[in-house]
Amino acid sequence: MERPLWTPSEERIKQSNMFRFMNLANDRYGRNFVEYQELYDWSVTNIAEFWALLWEFIDVKASKSYDRVIDDLAKMPGAEWFPGAELNFAENLLRYRDDHTALIFKGEARDSTRITYAELYDEVARVADSLKASGIQPGDRVAGFMPNMPQTIIAMLAAVSLGATWSSCSPDFGVKGVLDRFGQIRPKVLFTADGYFFKGKAIDSLERISDILKQIDSVEKVVTVPYVNEKPAIEKIPNAVLYDDFKSGGSGLSIEFRQLPFSHPLYIMYSSGTTGLPKCMVQSAGGVFVNQMKELVLHTDLKREDTIFYFTTCGWMMWNWLTCSLGTGASLMLFDGNPFHPGPGALWKMAQDEKITVFGTSAGYLSALQNAGVKPGKEYDLTPLRALLSTGSPLPVEGFEFAYSDIKQDFQLASISGGTDLNGCFALGCPILPVYAGELQCRGLGMKVEAYDENGRSVIGEKGELVCTAPFPSMPIYFWDDPDGVKYHKAYFDVYPNVWRHGDYIVVNERGGVVIHGRSDATLNPGGVRIGTAEIYRQVEQLDEIEDSLVVGQDWKNDVRVVLFVKIADGCELTDELKNRIRKTIRENASPRHVPARIIQVPDIPYTLNMKKVELAVKKTIEQRPVLNKDALRNPEVLDYYAGLHELQED
Repeated sequence: MERPLWTPSEERIKQSNMFRFMNLANDRYGRNFVEYQELYDWSVTNIAEFWALLWEFIDVKASKSYDRVIDDLAKMPGAEWFPGAELNFAENLLRYRDDHTALIFKGEARDSTRITYAELYDEVARVADSLKASGIQPGDRVAGFMPNMPQTIIAMLAAVSLGATWSSCSPDFGVKGVLDRFGQIRPKVLFTADGYFFKGKAIDSLERISDILKQIDSVEKVVTVPYVNEKPAIEKIPNAVLYDDFKSGGSGLSIEFRQLPFSHPLYIMYSSGTTGLPKCMVQSAGGVFVNQMKELVLHTDLKREDTIFYFTTCGWMMWNWLTCSLGTGASLMLFDGNPFHPGPGALWKMAQDEKITVFGTSAGYLSALQNAGVKPGKEYDLTPLRALLSTGSPLPVEGFEFAYSDIKQDFQLASISGGTDLNGCFALGCPILPVYAGELQCRGLGMKVEAYDENGRSVIGEKGELVCTAPFPSMPIYFWDDPDGVKYHKAYFDVYPNVWRHGDYIVVNERGGVVIHGRSDATLNPGGVRIGTAEIYRQVEQLDEIEDSLVVGQDWKNDVRVVLFVKIADGCELTDELKNRIRKTIRENASPRHVPARIIQVPDIPYTLNMKKVELAVKKTIEQRPVLNKDALRNPEVLDYYAGLHELQED
């Protein structure tokens, strides 16, 4: 029988928020839940009861209560959540106003700085006062082209306190990438820093801002935060003002939190944009808040005494997710820069120094750490660390084993997965469940997630499409510039009517755990057999000679053949012996069907700016089809190499 890598102690289980919530459900509804799976089953069969109890448990601050939880459970999309309720997202995140640390900021190679909850409230009040004086109204868009720094969170909270809608891009986006996003939503105010640091270099943002503003005429004010220079030159940027000159000079100001419906637009998030212009997904204040608080409070077990960190930029939904941690009163650790600068242990030294208890990152980072030979648990004191979160791509079995052998033995490793679309997770961690290698611990409470086979039947223990068969509060309320809802419907509902099809290829096992086998749109079909790309990555990337890899299915002679691209580690070569070892490893640990017909060395693997492999872009490139919006890629120039590979024309 498979043994777990980690099992929570009885004491830890009983001290968890999940255990408290389970007992509340038992008391309130006369139940006798003992196991998580029982609680989960209840949450997806009694959806209104579950979300009502969660509302109470997380203590939503609302000036008007709701009339009912949901108007029509059979309607997806379009169900209305908590109609009648009025609240403000920023008020719910600024409920604490004391001397407890709210934000810790560490820029690359800089000392960390701290802001208390009282100081955060005061700063938000001053910026909100100035935004209001600038004419910002509910529904106006306020955008950020910012590093992951405190002023970004302050600007967001100030904007949404007034009922404005926030949207952000990371400053490593190119001009076209920003225009493709902000050009669609036409913000009224833009917050930016003068630049950012990466690998010890200062990189200017103001020149790009100048180019961007030439093509977006909606921006009435550009608020510039000095970061790279104490006195940045903003004279050439129209309507620019320095951050300290913009914010109100008043002290002791109170924030007038605008009370708005639960479904009022909070965020505009973007699809990756690798297949065309990014889709602009509009998400509601109430929906994002209750779902993210569910994930933070129950699934992450976040408490006031915690310090939570997520390695993210402001262009990735994990920034939004991390920011919501303010609602728990915890301390948020913000980092901006390269995680391997000045050395590969940079983030772990930070974790030691700041006593981080919840450390979030990507599977790609953990793989890079392992390849670099870093052993954080042996090199740093990680005594306070109780949870490691990983997302962005499936974490392979070897990643789990590395975490428990070289980071820490007694902690919860939660591989989590969801999407920008829902600003949250479909499957994630659970503090009262054991951890099994290669497996996400559970499906999220209230998320009716199933695996559908080729015939649209729900299956257990078999691979299938990840679907959600009931509405959930953080679904987009609509897509921008999609008045008839066609784009929205096509994105999720054109395969299974009234069922959300997410685009992941998964197995839900008997114990309720989830294994992700890759994107279903990148699924390989050699000989008509469906294969998830993650199944191949899991085998290949355990070989020391392989630094990174990418798999596509190439249409070939009325069938599909598997092509594996590999980036070789420094000092190694792709010899015939290594190719044979790769094939043998895949054949023995996956199946003969998984064995690639071609193994080709490449200089690099293309990724999106959010560090996701782009199999579809490579597939289009080798099939000589256009790849739209290369600005969404971190390293678009590498696609040129794939375009001219003669090995792909050979039998």
